[in-house]
Amino acid sequence: MEQWHDEGSLRDEASAATRRGGRPTSRPPERNAPIDEVVEAKVREVAGPRRGARLVEQLREAASALDRERFSDARTIARSLLDELADIAAVHRIAGLASYRLGRWPEACEHLEAAEALEHSATNLPVLADAYRARKRWVRVDELWTAIREESPAQETMAEGRIVAASAAADRDDLAEALRIMSTSPRVKSKVRDHHLRQWYVIGDLHDRAGDPIQAARFFAKVAEHDPDFVDVRGRLDALGR
Repeated sequence: MEQWHDEGSLRDEASAATRRGGRPTSRPPERNAPIDEVVEAKVREVAGPRRGARLVEQLREAASALDRERFSDARTIARSLLDELADIAAVHRIAGLASYRLGRWPEACEHLEAAEALEHSATNLPVLADAYRARKRWVRVDELWTAIREESPAQETMAEGRIVAASAAADRDDLAEALRIMSTSPRVKSKVRDHHLRQWYVIGDLHDRAGDPIQAARFFAKVAEHDPDFVDVRGRLDALGR
């Protein structure tokens, strides 16, 4: 299994925003595949009514384990279903997201790519891009960021894709490019949401790493104004003497 250790605060903090946030800060919020009537129908079509009912139950168990952050369980269950349900996108998506949360980057890429090939889902592209970022597969990260931009999905998905793309540039010590990518963040038109805070935090972090404490403090202060307990923003401001 590939090992990857992030040396920057983007993954550790920016991603707290993304629940990947839970995990790294650049980390995008995963969108769990819904086990709805459409998915159930596909499973029963593949496995038959009786066997299909049992497989649907197991698939729901995998999705529930993923929601409850029991990632090893979710991965184990989903992988056990692949022999019979290799053509069901939801199975690959759960296996991919669980692998992602476990830091199994090649496996996460494999399953998320398979899910995407079977059923397109723009909301999971940032997660896939971040898994490739962990593997230092920069060309693929750039390709996925281009795909996200061309699709112009929901603002939160765009924000997560932007954070991953900027984090990838920062990983390559190109802070100027990382800041350029983050500069495309749209202005807040109404209510400040979590993805706005994540983007401001990342911009502040990039300015701090680039040796511009004034701009860093400015963006950290914007985050603290709306959520003083966001990640370690208070500590970041204290370190900057603000």
